[in-house]
Amino acid sequence: MLVPVLLQKVKLSYDRRKVVRILPLALFYPLLFFGFQTFGLQYILSSEAGILLAASPIFTLLLASLFIKEKTNSRQKLSVFLSVGGVIFVLVQSGPNLNLNNVKGISLILLSALSIACYNVLARVLTREFTNLELSYLMIFLGFIGFNLLSLGQHLQSGTLSAFLAPLKSLPFLAATLYLGVLSTALTSLLTNYVLTHIKAAKMSVFANLGTLITVLAGIVFLKEKLFYYHFLGSLLIVAGVLGTNFLGD
Repeated sequence: MLVPVLLQKVKLSYDRRKVVRILPLALFYPLLFFGFQTFGLQYILSSEAGILLAASPIFTLLLASLFIKEKTNSRQKLSVFLSVGGVIFVLVQSGPNLNLNNVKGISLILLSALSIACYNVLARVLTREFTNLELSYLMIFLGFIGFNLLSLGQHLQSGTLSAFLAPLKSLPFLAATLYLGVLSTALTSLLTNYVLTHIKAAKMSVFANLGTLITVLAGIVFLKEKLFYYHFLGSLLIVAGVLGTNFLGD
């Protein structure tokens, strides 16, 4: 992302006020969103995480109604309860298999969903004040600083500072990093910030639920994860509720 700036194809100008205003946005995404998600995936299946992340539009709608006064009608509120019911259904049906690790994973993934909801609402406000590029460039840069400081801190604590750059010798690691960095972070933030300049935060967040279906399918195909009937039924309830929330407006 720095290449067009260095080539003077894109001109950016930041001052202290801009950085202070955008800093909370970068805190929610990518720092907290990816942080909670990465640690949460150590404890639960990726397909289960995808289902739980489908709750993010619900959080977005509630936060948008509370903080930026985006209005909803009774049909949309009913749809909210439908989606929340889908999440609760999955959790209840998973009850016999729940242990401390599952609870940790579920809690972390739900915190990740809440983080992206906070980002959606805050970005909706800040896109009226800053350009798409101003937001995205600073978000990615602050994420870069934050995660590297976290990694350095862990290595210093464990006395393995010499291993800080070791992952860069791994081709699978580099491939995963390019995918997650270029597509899942940089391109996603650019497109999301662009969309939020044109439509409400709650309506935009519905498209994140396509990720739920893709995650479930990817978990089955690539990771050979086993899903039960309640995962599919819960997913159906969540997505149906989100669609109702966004398309049953006045």
